[in-house]
Amino acid sequence: MIDKDIIHRLTEDKLKGTDNYFVDVTVSPENFITVEIDNDRGVSIDDCAELSRHIEANLDREKEDYELEVGSAGLTAPLKVPRQYRKFIGKEVEMSLKEGGKVKGVLKDADETNATITVEKKVKIEGEKRKTAVYEDLTYDYKEIKQTKYLIRF
Repeated sequence: MIDKDIIHRLTEDKLKGTDNYFVDVTVSPENFITVEIDNDRGVSIDDCAELSRHIEANLDREKEDYELEVGSAGLTAPLKVPRQYRKFIGKEVEMSLKEGGKVKGVLKDADETNATITVEKKVKIEGEKRKTAVYEDLTYDYKEIKQTKYLIRF
């Protein structure tokens, strides 16, 4: 089986100095390799083809047969790296937490270890007939987050 660390290194080497960045790599037991990359403004098909050629040029099919797929992280794919979180600051997201539960709100901030989401809560204020919306910032370590998805609204 092809080592995913080798694919990761080859991808990072090729993307160095470009606007594209590494998101994820998976290698199945049958050597089906999937590489995901992203860009703050979107990934072109030419970028994927160029990376695919680079990886193929550095692997030996005579040693091990494989199938390679290089693509961009789609809008509906979960966010996986801090840079993707930063890309979606100001956008509505849904976080599934490892300890259970989901949180929906606007992604306020993201750094290398945490993401902050602003959630709306309805609170009954004494003397008021209706509940009032209040906003609260919740910060989660990436280790606490099972997955985060961008919520597409039309």
